[in-house]
Amino acid sequence: MTPVLLFILGVVFVAIGIAASIALHEVGHLVPAKLFKVRVTKYMIGFGPTLWSRRKGETEYGVKAIPLGGYVSMIGMYPPNKEDGSVRPSSTGMFQTLATEARSMAHEEVGPGDEKRVFYRLPVWKKIIVMLGGPAMNMILGVLLMAILLMGFGTATATTTISDVSKCQVAAGETVDPDSADCQLTPAAAAGLQPNDTVTSFDGKEVTSWDQLTEWIRASAGREVAITVERGGSSVSTTVTPVLSARPIIGVDGRQETDASGTLRYQDVGFLGIGSQTELVPQPASSVLPMAGENIRQVAGVIFNLPARVVGVAKAAFSEEPRDPNGPISVVGVGRVAGEVAAMEEIPLQSRVATLVGLLAGLNFALAVFNLVPLLPLDGGHVAGALYEGARRQVAKLFGKPDPGAFDIAKLLPVTYVVAALLMGMSALLIYADIVKPVNLFG
Repeated sequence: MTPVLLFILGVVFVAIGIAASIALHEVGHLVPAKLFKVRVTKYMIGFGPTLWSRRKGETEYGVKAIPLGGYVSMIGMYPPNKEDGSVRPSSTGMFQTLATEARSMAHEEVGPGDEKRVFYRLPVWKKIIVMLGGPAMNMILGVLLMAILLMGFGTATATTTISDVSKCQVAAGETVDPDSADCQLTPAAAAGLQPNDTVTSFDGKEVTSWDQLTEWIRASAGREVAITVERGGSSVSTTVTPVLSARPIIGVDGRQETDASGTLRYQDVGFLGIGSQTELVPQPASSVLPMAGENIRQVAGVIFNLPARVVGVAKAAFSEEPRDPNGPISVVGVGRVAGEVAAMEEIPLQSRVATLVGLLAGLNFALAVFNLVPLLPLDGGHVAGALYEGARRQVAKLFGKPDPGAFDIAKLLPVTYVVAALLMGMSALLIYADIVKPVNLFG
């Protein structure tokens, strides 16, 4: 296939994955709402004009023109107006909530027999289950995709087969012309090691992993040691003398460590001048939840520092500053990354598909965690309102006061409008930045 077609296929793959994730997020709200007998009037994917819909029972299911989310409409999400007793309609979707509440004169009729089927009459614990259903669905999807990634495809693991041999010894931050007299051969080049050689022994000891080999090389600076490689089906033995070299310190998270000023930290260790080939190695089921937890931790860290990160994106978008590859991106940026991954023909197809599956897993974790932020109009805001209602009722009961009833979360609509405006502004900024200065994840 041509790179352009592969790029399009990658974008389509992730677009379908995102649409399915959003649809299932809303199913997470829909199912418990119906189980608790709340009347659900609409289940929609997207916003704007309706492209297709079909009514089944009391619920209209459909697809709308703008594929940027979805919503489930339930009657009586807010308590009645005190003035006229009418129930105000609402839904689980952010933009639909705002659009509905903006029609201040619009009221939804509660039909005969529906008086006890309004959302606001649910016990607090049922409200919480309905609102957590969406994020829970994304968490489940994220874990399932992570299981497919780790157990089905595996993780990229360094092997004992050499991928490349550096010709010249180069100090950190410097470059040397490999054909010039200034090029001092690396120990690996001097010993005649070649790409695709598989290291079988080092210093008389059998090599079973790349990490093990790296540790032995680092500890052998200045000492001549024997090394044996398998080359083209034959065993080749030679000697190497690792040189003392300043190499970056790699932390437990796999990243280069820095000091308080942000400068990379180095340590003097033995250096040979070889790199490792990688291959996908399936992982056990026990690795899925820890990896999912690490993904959730990273997403939570990004969201916790979101204001500062968005400021960084704005600076990069309107200046010469580079984008932070670990910063937030929009759906446009996600699509671009997916397309670039799919178009990398030099990478095995299995690895590219695995990367796209991992990308969808991360997106589901991000959707789940972001929706748990306790601000309206996000799901977490409704959960916070339900918790406040429960606490208020318990306090009233403790002091022998009358039940204050359901908390009217509509009182927080001014805050909702502010938060929603900020979210929409952030989305517009990220889309603009992803167009004019996209994140470069592949060098």
